[in-house]
Amino acid sequence: MSAPVTLVSIWILAAAAQTAGWSWQRRHRNAGIVDAIWALGVGSAAIVAALFGDGAVLPRCVLAVLGGAWGIRLAAHLWHRVRGEPEDGRYAHLRARWGEDQRAWFAFFQFQALLVALFALPFVATAANPVATVTPSLILAIVLWIGCVAGEALADAQLARFRADPANKGRTCREGLWRYSRHPNYFFEWLHWFAYVLLALGSPLAWLAWAGPVVMFVFLRWLSGIPFTEAQALRTRGDDYRAYQRTTPMLFPWFPKKPSTEDLP
Repeated sequence: MSAPVTLVSIWILAAAAQTAGWSWQRRHRNAGIVDAIWALGVGSAAIVAALFGDGAVLPRCVLAVLGGAWGIRLAAHLWHRVRGEPEDGRYAHLRARWGEDQRAWFAFFQFQALLVALFALPFVATAANPVATVTPSLILAIVLWIGCVAGEALADAQLARFRADPANKGRTCREGLWRYSRHPNYFFEWLHWFAYVLLALGSPLAWLAWAGPVVMFVFLRWLSGIPFTEAQALRTRGDDYRAYQRTTPMLFPWFPKKPSTEDLP
């Protein structure tokens, strides 16, 4: 199957899944399901690309395992939050603006389907890789993937544990990885996309793999990730989060600054 046909097929499947998600959102008034479906859709896109790619079997198998496992883990984590918590504050804020205008919500869900196809570009590039032997870049890709997924899972678990304690209501998590970055989960999510750049080395479409880390960074840094998350944090945690912003790096982990007198209790 050609790359364009594969991408269109992925988009159609993602659009159908997001339509089902939109319907669920309409019944439950919880748009957080869109993130879980997006993660599962991107993971499924890796498997679809691997199945129908014309590259060597080895990189396609590695792609299916890594991309599929990443998507399943993230989707399961997000679904657990959607099922057990009220609507995420970011989407509750959108609901306050859009109300029950289901045309706006449907367009929003379908935009996420388009993003699934966009983030499938690195998978299509990898699935066309003709290199059939174990290479240093393939080994490095696997090592990088393991480290990043483990780091993201650890950050998610640390935040979930912090939020589960009622004593922390209204407070900002500064434990574990969250001491060194305000968004360590986003950092590892972004970094993990370089694994597919490495997997695609040798492919005639290798340049497409750079769409993963580049587009993910743009979305996380300036569009739907950090700006939305931090705006919600400021609405709910106010001065405590402002102090966190002043002392802790935004994305790339580093040692926090010493708090100023205005940040001390």
